[in-house]
Amino acid sequence: MYPTIGFARQSEGWRLTLRIFFLFSRFEPQLKPSLLQFCVPFMALISPFRAWRYDPERVPVQLAVTQPYDKITPAMQEHYYQASPYNLVRIILGKRLPGDGNAENVYTRAAASFQKWCQTGVLRQDLEPSIYRYSQTFRVPGGVPESQQQAERRGFIALGQIEDYSAGVVFRHEQTLAKPKADRLDLLRASRAHFGQIFMLYSGAGKVDAVLDSAAAPDIAPDIEVTDEYDVVHRVWKISDPSVIASVEQHMRDRKLIIADGHHRYETALTYRNERRAAAETATGLKIDAPAPYDSVMMTFVDMDRPDKDRHGLVILPTHRLAFGLPSFSPAQFQVETRKFFNVEDVDAGIDAARATAILRHAGHAGTALLAVTAERAFLLHSPKTVGAGLFGNLSLRQQALDVVQLHKCLLEGVLKISEEAIRNQQNVSYCREAGEALMQVRSGKVQVALLMNPVRMEQVRDIALAGEVLPQKSTDFYPKLLSGLTIYALE
Repeated sequence: MYPTIGFARQSEGWRLTLRIFFLFSRFEPQLKPSLLQFCVPFMALISPFRAWRYDPERVPVQLAVTQPYDKITPAMQEHYYQASPYNLVRIILGKRLPGDGNAENVYTRAAASFQKWCQTGVLRQDLEPSIYRYSQTFRVPGGVPESQQQAERRGFIALGQIEDYSAGVVFRHEQTLAKPKADRLDLLRASRAHFGQIFMLYSGAGKVDAVLDSAAAPDIAPDIEVTDEYDVVHRVWKISDPSVIASVEQHMRDRKLIIADGHHRYETALTYRNERRAAAETATGLKIDAPAPYDSVMMTFVDMDRPDKDRHGLVILPTHRLAFGLPSFSPAQFQVETRKFFNVEDVDAGIDAARATAILRHAGHAGTALLAVTAERAFLLHSPKTVGAGLFGNLSLRQQALDVVQLHKCLLEGVLKISEEAIRNQQNVSYCREAGEALMQVRSGKVQVALLMNPVRMEQVRDIALAGEVLPQKSTDFYPKLLSGLTIYALE
């Protein structure tokens, strides 16, 4: 697929490449590129595919698609089960049964359902290789500057070639956990299909969108239109014109891709690709160079550099932290200890969610701003003080400047003495999107302190990811989510 690197030929150009590489090798480990990146023209490769889609004559698409698997609560799972016998939840998050074992389990049932739905026409495969224009129209939730504005996020669904992070094509912005990846890998092994898209960001200055808008104009009826449980309207247009697809492929060829949502599923697809490659090479005794279906995964690509009038369509919501189960927690002592790290101001203990959001937004214009709320008191924390470098370990200055990093390192670890492992395992920390819910929990005594913050900015996510760095767990909440089941990519 890529040109072979000839180590035997030490041309002048090759020696220059080595000198450049060793110059870069002096950088910090997380910024250090791999030798391969200097030698091989890695690039973002996208391609059309023949998606499997629900036949609306057999089942209303509205009753069949779902939120991403990791956003489905037990109550939502039950609702989806009741909505239709063909709802995708039976595949991506099926119910586990008491008698499950190796022969029959949630994964074998998922694979059987998918196969049966394809065979009986519930799902039908498009005849032509296509890419799919994807529009989401929504009202921005509270907690961000554009709250309650009508917004639209536009992108397109296509296959993207899976790359190792070291190739410098795909960049992550958060760490992943082993347990969710193991679950998704078992499902992928059984079903050999991708049912949801990886949410990818790229910088394209609106050029790809201009091409797609000419092929899927707003006055053209979409092939799919559904409204989800959050009143988000999802529209999909199938685009099969080879000239349009070729233009999109060309525009995307030199783009870097940042994973917005779907880190676990991307790394699962990468692991599965490696498994299939190894199995094929073992069976044939030959190195596999030709592309195979498992080399790609279904992605939705969204331009993070669209013109300003469309920028509000790319929304990141804050995820607040709630601390609980701390045996010696004292609001007064918390305030004393917090002054070691921040300037602290008392605010009205009875503030509501709207007021809390407004305070954070206003204070955030000057830099880091956090709001700590206990059952009877509330504090605004701002203007971080200089502390020992040991608190932040190997984190870069970019990472240290993030509100969420200040919250984790200074408050959770420094003041409340919650270990990184406990945070990772959610032993004393839980997460909450809505400020109102966070305030309710602390005032009802369910948690001891609610730590509220502003959302991470898109520019911060971009800069952190492209530098090869990561944010703490649950730092970003891109809204709205991409629906699962609009298009399905079967590997076989």
